[in-house]
Amino acid sequence: MKVYFIGAGPGDVELITIKGHRILQACPFIMYAGSLINKELLNDLPSSTKIFDTAELDLGQQVALYKEAYENDMDVARLQSGDLSIYGSIGEQMRKLDELGIDYEIIPGVSSVAASAAALRKELTLPNVSQTVILSRMSGRTKVPPDEELELLASHKCTLCLFLSILKLREAAEKLSKYYNPKTPVAVVYKASWPDEKIIKGDLTNIADLVEKEKITLTALIMVGDVLESSDFQDSKLYSEDFSHRFRKKNAKA
Repeated sequence: MKVYFIGAGPGDVELITIKGHRILQACPFIMYAGSLINKELLNDLPSSTKIFDTAELDLGQQVALYKEAYENDMDVARLQSGDLSIYGSIGEQMRKLDELGIDYEIIPGVSSVAASAAALRKELTLPNVSQTVILSRMSGRTKVPPDEELELLASHKCTLCLFLSILKLREAAEKLSKYYNPKTPVAVVYKASWPDEKIIKGDLTNIADLVEKEKITLTALIMVGDVLESSDFQDSKLYSEDFSHRFRKKNAKA
């Protein structure tokens, strides 16, 4: 018996990996975060499949399901949104499985960061604009370490992506404006890759008002940085005719 933690992607059912989809179809025991996962992923499963929505279950109740699957020698597909390496909440589950001696594997997925950048048709790193992307969140019920407070991260003035922070957007914009130019572009992507995806664009001075107007309070990623609007950047050296590497020789000049 084995537990497969599967990154189900940001929402679009076609953005789960081929491996993740194959394992999902093969497992007789499914656990999924019903508040975040596109339920279309559960279509066409065998009628005998046991399916459990974990949205209202605490950790102990979920561990009890793992025990039930283990006792019945049933592989488990554990679906969670986006990619499991970012705010995936699988660390505590893996620790419990280690204690129980239950084997598991992690299948990565497409993060909402990637889906949001795709929706915006933007690269998050541009030569001479930003070569660094910070993924973080505002401190809330889950506190961030003191060295990771937003003002310290903002001092780098690079591309910033904030998860789980939409309800504190106004506070975030005020803190970021101490370091970023107040007119720095900001985009909020609601439900990236879902049919009801919505994109709100502004800057640090007005983004909070624009988002409040749209009544967005959940499932949104905040993206900040000049890469969102900049057209003044150097072309990548990767494809320059004057740039050689092990796979391509520098073009000869006539």
